Amino acid sequence: MTEKFLHYLWSMKLLKNNFLQTESGEKIQIIHAGEYNTNAGPDFLNARIRIGDTLWAGNVEIHMKSSAWNAHRHQNDKAYDNIVLHVVYENDQPVSREDGSTIPCLIVKHQFDTNIYANYQSLMGSNSWIPCERHLYKVPSIVLQQWLHRLQVERIEEKIQPILAALTENQHNWEETFYQFLATAFGARINAEPFLQLTRALPVKVLARHKNNLFQLEALLFGTAGFLEEKFADAYPNELKKEFSFLKKKYGLEPVKKHIWKFLRLRPANFPSIRIAQFAQLIYKSSHLFSKITESREISNLAPFFEVTASAYWDDHYRFDHTSISRQKSFGTTAISLLLINTVVPFLFLFGKYRDEDAYCERALDVLEHVPAENNKILKNWSLMGIQAANAFESQALLQLHNNYCKNFRCLDCAVGHKVLLQNDQPGQVSE
Repeated sequence: MTEKFLHYLWSMKLLKNNFLQTESGEKIQIIHAGEYNTNAGPDFLNARIRIGDTLWAGNVEIHMKSSAWNAHRHQNDKAYDNIVLHVVYENDQPVSREDGSTIPCLIVKHQFDTNIYANYQSLMGSNSWIPCERHLYKVPSIVLQQWLHRLQVERIEEKIQPILAALTENQHNWEETFYQFLATAFGARINAEPFLQLTRALPVKVLARHKNNLFQLEALLFGTAGFLEEKFADAYPNELKKEFSFLKKKYGLEPVKKHIWKFLRLRPANFPSIRIAQFAQLIYKSSHLFSKITESREISNLAPFFEVTASAYWDDHYRFDHTSISRQKSFGTTAISLLLINTVVPFLFLFGKYRDEDAYCERALDVLEHVPAENNKILKNWSLMGIQAANAFESQALLQLHNNYCKNFRCLDCAVGHKVLLQNDQPGQVSE
């Protein structure tokens, strides 16, 4: 038995409400269990409970053993003065508030269906890819679909947190902030941080002054990225180097260290040199990009913003001075999809929240429904279990479900887990 499980029983109203009474014998009726508190203080806030003939409004504290009240020094904490009910699995010690008044105590040891706890133990001891793998096929599809919708919004809410922090740092400059996050998307996971350092060392306002000159944009980006601080055999990088020498002094730029960029174990098409060249093309092609995205009413118009190809030098190069088989270096459809999912959608959603205009939030969710689902190991495993993501909206929700719930055994917080816990039939089946 765990305190977390007691929280679950209380919040989901799974106690035998018709038989509840305090240790002193007064009947208890739970009218409102309260709001679960994830911060310091009582476990449930603003509950409404009838004890005997009196209706109480206040907070509820839950412990495995009542003695935990004193062990945690709640009797000396004014935050616990408004406790109207102490819910415990075992009552091993009487407790009171700071003023000495006795707190009504509910012992729940025999006040719930033990089958629920047996199911919980089974999930917690599972060695399957996800705890409820044996049971999932019996969960009604509507339960999963509704839960996935909530998880998708939860995932976006998580993604907008670092954007909010960056907006504050950038004095609510949306274009600058979008430029920074856009660059990290070009860096993907392995070179996201170097790209972020690059954008912080090279403000978008500097690039904006040269937005009509691709050569100068490449000089600024490659130079500030630290790629032009060596000797070259090819004419093109030498020309970039010469141009950057002038621009560096003009704007007082301080290049980042080249060693922070990662090439190892990357496909050549994803080398940071190629990504920087493609990013230069994007800046050259689209000024005030974030404004264009927010103003665009057609979802089909978003992907073309990011359809860029590195300049001609890179057709037969992946790195300066190293020739290769000639091939245009385009920012691929998969990369564009990931950029829409991880950058454009969170920004649109946050922009809608910021301006209190739901249309932007709805458009963000619509984008996900029009972008293909990702293809990775986690989604392949879901597919093997009969759950195939139709689009990025569903694939993102499935990633959230696995990474934030299944992997961490958060079955008590999961709508699917709740359905499994309430099963009363044979193993592998779920009650409707």
